[in-house]
Amino acid sequence: MSKTSRIAVGILGASGYTGAELVRLLARHPDVDLRVLTADRQAGKPMAEVFPHLAMLALPLLTKIDDVDWTNSGLDIVFCALPHGTTQEVVARILTASAGAPRRLRIIDLSADFRLHDVATYAQWYGHEHRAPDLQKEAVYGLTEFMREEIRRARLVACPGCYPTTSLLPLVPLLRARQIDPDDIIIDAKSGVSGAGREAKQGSLYAEVGEGIHAYGVASHRHGPEIEQELSRAAGGAVVVNFTPHLMPMNRGILASIYVRLINGATADDLRATLTRAYADEPFVQVVPAGVSPATRHVRGSNHCLIGVFPDRVKGRAIVLSTLDNLVKGASGQAIQNMNLMCQLPEARSLEQLPLFP
Repeated sequence: MSKTSRIAVGILGASGYTGAELVRLLARHPDVDLRVLTADRQAGKPMAEVFPHLAMLALPLLTKIDDVDWTNSGLDIVFCALPHGTTQEVVARILTASAGAPRRLRIIDLSADFRLHDVATYAQWYGHEHRAPDLQKEAVYGLTEFMREEIRRARLVACPGCYPTTSLLPLVPLLRARQIDPDDIIIDAKSGVSGAGREAKQGSLYAEVGEGIHAYGVASHRHGPEIEQELSRAAGGAVVVNFTPHLMPMNRGILASIYVRLINGATADDLRATLTRAYADEPFVQVVPAGVSPATRHVRGSNHCLIGVFPDRVKGRAIVLSTLDNLVKGASGQAIQNMNLMCQLPEARSLEQLPLFP
């Protein structure tokens, strides 16, 4: 930590949605000093020009990554909110440049670049060889509720994707409890448009998204192998799921409807009881009462995940609903949870805000 006892933080990719969300949440963190904000195409501009909703904050100017003196930056934590495929080389370069610094720089990556443990699987799904395989070996998967001790010790944390976080939080405890069939899991998930990032692209245009809903990445979405990787770890054997994402005409939020087959005599009430016990002491995961259907509007702007369980009308099956804000618990909020752990701070610090409703 810095001499002022505050955490010196840099955010790479501060001009994107998750970068701006990191700034919004960290600006009032009592232990954080925002020192470096990068955005290569917006370099030289104030954040207030790129994001007017942050105009009241005193922030450093945006700069290019290559213009940061990583050897003498004095940074303790760097959040990487860069596009997939670009982070590996950047992180390797930063860690090499800062190797001689008196403190150990630690990286929290919000991209998919270090999430998949197997570099061959990464190459298969992302279309190129992993560019930092040695770093991949030490990366810790940052699903906070299940990896706290590993995260506290990590130098490089790979934060989960938004769809995986929404799916894994309800499914991991149920697989560990051997209450659902690992060979019969269907995840039908719907996300707001901000999950596609801020870069202009045809699929995110208003006329393409408004007044409708459509599936995308059918049987080919890159979050599929990430979900299967962590479910396989929980089940103690290979798990393959049916996962289909959909794009909704809304800015924020994810809702996953998860269909499971019950085993070992379990009922929907048993599933709810298991999840209630698993998250009884968790600050950001709540199981709603029987009959209550969690919705994206119930978590908007917060770091919370709500989970509901319903018996299916088909005997021996249940429906699990999970919802969160894709930009907060699905990205920047979870990243800050991990930073708090890495810096021995209260995990919920700067994340206490309640959801915005309506």
